[in-house]
Amino acid sequence: MEFDAERTAVVVVDVQNGFCHPDGSLYAPASEAALDPVTDLVARAREAGASVVYTRDVHPPEQFDGNHYYDEFERWGEHVVEGTWDAELHDRLDVRDEDYVVDKHTYDAFYQTGLEGHLDAHGVDDLLVCGTLANVCVLHTAGSAGLRDYRPVLVEDAIGYIEEEHREYALDHADWLFGEVIERDDVTFQ
Repeated sequence: MEFDAERTAVVVVDVQNGFCHPDGSLYAPASEAALDPVTDLVARAREAGASVVYTRDVHPPEQFDGNHYYDEFERWGEHVVEGTWDAELHDRLDVRDEDYVVDKHTYDAFYQTGLEGHLDAHGVDDLLVCGTLANVCVLHTAGSAGLRDYRPVLVEDAIGYIEEEHREYALDHADWLFGEVIERDDVTFQ
């Protein structure tokens, strides 16, 4: 599958210490295993001239205090708390000044962030989505992108997960409903 580099962004979802480092609060070995494929995809995209976006799941300590229904800390335990090592992007990522880093407080990187404005300002139409977790932030970010008329393409061998069936569900659902799924080796840029 060929992508116009000028109209494409690689969106690296939540490759943070909390998810990808063995000492992280929500460490998943498959998320750590996704590091090399993610960095390879970013390097190839950057060399071709595509944009690079990193998202960070960051929670202020009091974010869920007094919530009526949903409390992520109750569901997942306290994780990626604002200002902690857990919330930082993994140090194996090659984050550069020209890259866009989005701090988000929900599973969806578009919800109450500047991501849509950034992509529109840079003429981006296609998103190569990678990172972690497949059935949580990757899926919700890609679905939200599709609803905003971007073309979300999930790069299946550059996506972390907790359980293999979660990954398969996310990829099948995305492919069926709002996006496409591709292997990293099948990505080319023009």
